[in-house]
Order: sequence, then structure tokens, then C-alpha cells
Amino acid sequence: MAFSEFISNINSLTSRIFILNMATVALNSPAGKWIMVSAILASSMAFIDGTALNVVLPALQKSLNATGTDLFWLLNAYLLILASLILIGGSLGDKLGRKRVFMVGILIFIIGSAACGVSPGINILIASRIVQGIGGALMIPGSLSLISSSINENERGKAIGTWSAVTVMVTMGGPVLGGALADAGLWRYIFFINVPIGIVTLVILALKVSESRDTDSDKTIDFPGAIAIALGLASVTFGFLRIPAVGFGNWQVYLSLTGGVLLLIAFLIIEAKSKHPMMPLALFKNAMFSGVNLLTFFLYAGLGAGMLFLGLNLVQVQGYTQLQSGLTFLPFTVLMITLARYAGAIADKHGPRLLLILGPATAGVGLLVLSFIGQTKGPSVYWTTFFPGILVFGLGMSFTVAPLTAAVMGSVSGHFSGVASGVNNALTRIANVFANAVFGALAVLFFAGALQSEIKDMPLNAKDRQEVVAQAANLGNAKVPSNINTPDKARIEKAYHGGFIHAYANIMRISAGLAFLGVLMSVLFVKNSAVKKDS
Repeated sequence: MAFSEFISNINSLTSRIFILNMATVALNSPAGKWIMVSAILASSMAFIDGTALNVVLPALQKSLNATGTDLFWLLNAYLLILASLILIGGSLGDKLGRKRVFMVGILIFIIGSAACGVSPGINILIASRIVQGIGGALMIPGSLSLISSSINENERGKAIGTWSAVTVMVTMGGPVLGGALADAGLWRYIFFINVPIGIVTLVILALKVSESRDTDSDKTIDFPGAIAIALGLASVTFGFLRIPAVGFGNWQVYLSLTGGVLLLIAFLIIEAKSKHPMMPLALFKNAMFSGVNLLTFFLYAGLGAGMLFLGLNLVQVQGYTQLQSGLTFLPFTVLMITLARYAGAIADKHGPRLLLILGPATAGVGLLVLSFIGQTKGPSVYWTTFFPGILVFGLGMSFTVAPLTAAVMGSVSGHFSGVASGVNNALTRIANVFANAVFGALAVLFFAGALQSEIKDMPLNAKDRQEVVAQAANLGNAKVPSNINTPDKARIEKAYHGGFIHAYANIMRISAGLAFLGVLMSVLFVKNSAVKKDS
């Protein structure tokens, strides 16, 4: 317990020092420094939930007596609300004041975080995560929007690189913090830590940061468009999330996906006819903007699926503890700290095109390398098994994140910065939902198919065979049914491990394919001249 607390305290202290140092060296003006500090602190609160929570799930499940389905909804309730409302958050910031909406989002987020921390049961925790999602939808686009609209364009790329480096560092460092807290029995502090950070951020914004808004724009809010996009995204997301539980042919899935698609079509019609569109469709006439957002979707879907199943593999099959699993991502974090900011500076000087081709390609190679790892002897052989793939993957992402963000923000004019940030962040969250839901369903199918092949020669009756295969829904947490005879248990356990590794390998290869598809988007659509001209 003492070691876990030590690791947690060192991680927290190092992150804070690094945040302040990088914010200081990134910019020359005092106002710019405070904008960077507040944007980084607020973004860190939101992004850490996406990684640290995954690691503490076993401890959380035991503490709250939660089922596997409960955990699934806990992960996705936040993403569903965030994906549904994040475009609204960006639009509100542009029209009503970026600082004001940013602060409201932070306040809602820390209220939701505190509620998560004191939740007595899983249902209240899920509801509190929804509150966090509402706050995040107002807060996340505000951070980039403030940077892009308030900082001199000659320093903007370096500032975005700093923001990207620190937020991704926190995101990927989240598993280390989560593992340490989980091993110490302190999983609730994943949520409590947001409260003091949020309060400090609000004080900085109130005292040190000026308001920023589009003074030449109408303050009318596109409520019809907002309702259509929120309900459409929520419905599509819900449909994907239900596939692993009820199957693709279920009426709930058909109804949700069909209704969601119709609502999204209605949204496009509303935006085309609206005098005050929340998302001006003219943005997508810009091939650069459209292409970079497609790159974002494909790359982050691969990233989300790869990291989710890598973490499950390490803990549930390879025998890593929660802390050890988190520590495996340290090479990724170190690379992000040392390289991402320089990648942003290179993109400023030479343009993002080459980096957005080589970066995703290298990340895809890393995922492909990780896909070929079978059953190992555990953490003792980490350096010769998982480390090379994580190193290559981290190198690719380190050269991608800052240029990608800069390309998105630089492909549109300044007064659309909130909308651009909202679109890009919405696609990132939708990509994560896609990874959790669709890839989860695919993994179950791969796992079940491998299991049926593994147990076909075992002397099991039809009922027992069906119960064994049904455990595929639990993936790496599959347990041998209690009615199975002892002589068969060891073989079935081995089959479970082999079946999960087979599913893991397929998912990682599909994830690599998505990264390579992102490379194609860069080749076709990313032009250095477009960023230089529009930014």
C-alpha cells in the first residue's frame, strides 16, 4: 500500500511540475501562459477518466458488487453523453463566450466527479458519469478554442503541441495512477482528484483569463440542430452499445440505428437551411478539414480498441497486476513528453502532411507487432514481448497528435475554432464508442469461434458445451462453469486463454488496418498549403 501511494504521489507531483514548466516555455505573454495552464488542467481532468477508470474496474466491481453489464455501461455512459453534446458545447462557446462556457463545463464536471466519488452503488455512479459527460461536452472544446482564438498564430502550433503532449501524457499516464490507486484500495480518488484541480482552474480563469467570443456573430442558438444532433448521436451510440448484449438482429439495435441515422440526416437538412447553423456545412467543402477528421476517426478507433484489448490481455490473461499493467504504458508516456511538442514545432515550420503520413503508419506497425504476441510468462518477459510494439506504437502517436490537432484547427478560420474543435472531439469520442461496442461484439464472435474449435474434441454434453461457449461474452474474465468435471477444467481454462488471445490478435490487426486507413486519408487530403493559408 505504501508503494502504491508513493507512485501515486510522484505521478501527481511530476505531472503538475511538467504542466507548469511546459506552459511557461511555450508562450511569451503572461495571458497566454495562464490560458495554457487552465486549458491543460481542465483537459487533463476529462481525459484521465478515459484511461485510469479502465484499470480500476476490477477493484470498483468488487467494491460495488457490479455485474459485467454494469461496468460496460459505466464506461460508455460518459462517452455517449459526451459524443452527443460536444458539438453543442463548441457552438455555445463561440456564441456566448468561450471562457464563460468553459467555466460552466468545469463546474458541472467537478460536481459530477464528486458525486462519482461518493456514489454508494453502481446505478448512482453511472448517473454521475452522465453528469460528467455533460460537463465534459462544454469543457473539452473550450480548451482548444481558447488556445486557438487567444494565442498569437506564430505560437499557436507550439501551444497546441504543448497542450497535446500534456493531455496525452495524462491520458496514457492514467493507467499508472489508476493501477496504483486500485492496488491501494483508493479507486474513488480517480474521481476525487478532479475536484481540487477543477477549483484551481476556475480561480485561474476568473482572475487571469479574459473573455473570448465572436463579436460579429449572432448569439442565436441553433436549438433545432442541437436537439437533432444530440438525439441522433445518442441513438446511434446506444444502438452500437446494445449489439454485444442483444445481437445485431435485435429490434432495439435496428430501431436505434435507423432512428439515429434519420435524425442525423434531419440535422444536415436543418443546418443547410438554418440562418444560424451550429455546424456550418461549408466547413466540409474544405477537403482538408473533412480529410483530417476522417483520419481522426479511423486512427482513434484503432487507438481505442488497441489500448482496451491490450489492457484486458495484460491483466486477465498474461498475469499482470493492475499497477504492472499501467506501468507498461510508461514508454508511451515518455515518448509523448519528449517528442509531441517538437512534432508541433516541425508541423509549424514544414507543414503537417509528412508527419500525418509517417505517424499513423508507424502507429499501425506498432499495433501489428502487438497482435503477434501470444501467451507469455508475464511481466518478467515484458521487455522482449510487449515493449517493442508499445515503443513503435508510441513513437507513431507522438509524431501524430500535435500535427493532427494543428491541422484541424488550422484548416478553418479563427471564428469557427469552437465548432472545429467540437467536430473533431466528437469524432474522437464516437470512435471510442465504436471501439468499445462494435469491437467488443467482434471480439466475442472471434472468441466464441476459437472456443468451439478448441473444445470440439472434449467429452462434453450439449448443455455443458453451450455453457462453456457462453462464457465468451466475458472475454478474458471467462470462468469455467461450476458443473464441469475437474479433469476438463484445466483444458477449458487453457482454451479460454487461447480463445481470448485469438480474439485479441484479430482486434489488434483490425486496429492496425484502421491506422493504415488513416494514412490513406492523409495522403489524399492533407495539404501543407491549406494549413498555411487558413491559419
